[in-house]
Amino acid sequence: MAKQLDQVLVIDVEATCWEDKPPEGQQSEIIEIGVAIVATKEKSLVHKEGIIIKPEYSEVSPFCTSLTTLTPEMVASGVSFKDACKRLRKEFMSQQCTWVSYGDYDRRQFERDCREKKVGYPFGTTHLNVKNLLALMYGWEREVGMATALEQLQLPLEGTHHRGIDDAWNIAKLFVHLLECFQKG
Repeated sequence: MAKQLDQVLVIDVEATCWEDKPPEGQQSEIIEIGVAIVATKEKSLVHKEGIIIKPEYSEVSPFCTSLTTLTPEMVASGVSFKDACKRLRKEFMSQQCTWVSYGDYDRRQFERDCREKKVGYPFGTTHLNVKNLLALMYGWEREVGMATALEQLQLPLEGTHHRGIDDAWNIAKLFVHLLECFQKG
């Protein structure tokens, strides 16, 4: 199946987390998938959405709520991880698109959740790491966090940092910036 290059999916996940180690019997798992769509020819952001997921193996800790603003009540009414992956494949054609994230955490967390929950991986093989691309392009000594990258490129951080829907949108802005730079050069 041919890759669609007219749009790119930008994905950012939020997962259950704790200030220290997970409590006995719990593990980090995805509780929000932020999705933003970039139209590559137009170099524009065309859509953003957040998919809230009900965790199977963990609870949302107070630390997680303070970081993400996601509460136990919010995720309790979320969809299953399996249904979220089906939605990515069906509505966003995630297996036919290139997808990007900021760093490798999101890709690895998806792989882990898919393996542990016995759910088919919802993406194709082409993944781009915007965090790495920015550091290489600008000759930074090391990769920097998303908020720092936005600041260094004088792009505003929109929404709530550490909410998947907003972080996906901000990462999409960074990706559009990269597209503009690559097409100028």
